[in-house]
Amino acid sequence: MIIAVDGPTASGKGTIAKALAAHYGLPFLDTGLLYRAVGFQVLQNDGDPDNPLDACKACDFPEAVLDDVSLRSEAVGGLASRVSVHPEVRAALNKRQVDFAHQPGGALLDGRDIGTVIAPDADAKLFVTADAVIRAERRHAEMIGRGEAMSFESILADIRARDERDIGRTNAPLKPAADALLLDTGDLTIGGAVQAAIALVEAKLHRS
Repeated sequence: MIIAVDGPTASGKGTIAKALAAHYGLPFLDTGLLYRAVGFQVLQNDGDPDNPLDACKACDFPEAVLDDVSLRSEAVGGLASRVSVHPEVRAALNKRQVDFAHQPGGALLDGRDIGTVIAPDADAKLFVTADAVIRAERRHAEMIGRGEAMSFESILADIRARDERDIGRTNAPLKPAADALLLDTGDLTIGGAVQAAIALVEAKLHRS
C-alpha cells in the first residue's frame, strides 16, 4: 500500500504523515528533508541556491547531512524551497523517492508532489492545507518553543513566499492530485487532524 501526503509548509502534513505511517505500519519518508539537505549543502559549498548548477552539485550531499538538526531550521527551509524550483534538482532526487514508494509492501511519503509526480498510483492521497496566517502562527509558536527569535510577520512573509514558489514553479508545482482527499487542519487539534486523516484514508481504501 502506498499513501501520499502533500501540502504546503506548516500545514501539519508532517505530523499527520508520521502518524499515518505508524498506524498502517508503513516505512516513512519525509521528502522535504531531501530538499532541505540540498539547500543546506549549497550553503556548505558557498554556492547560490538560485543557481541550478550550484543546486545540482549539492544533490550529492553526504548521507550524514540528513541527521543534521539544522535541517529543520527556517533558514534551511527557505533554501529548500529555492533549490526545489530547479527541474535538474527534482530529477536528481526523484528516483530515490520513487524507489522508496514502490518498495515491497509499500510506503508513506510526504512532500509537495508525491500524489502528482512521485506516486500517482498511490492507494490513497491526502492534500493537507490551512490558511497561511494559521500556518504562520503554528510555526511562530514552534520556534518560540525552541528558543528561536523570529517575528510573526517575518514567518508569515516567508510562508507566503514559499507558497508562491512551490505553487508557481513550472516543474512539479504544489497542487492537489485530481483524486486527492482534501484535509483543512485550520480548526483542528493535532489529534483531531490525525483522526480525520485516518478516517479519510480508511474511507478511500474501503471504496477501493
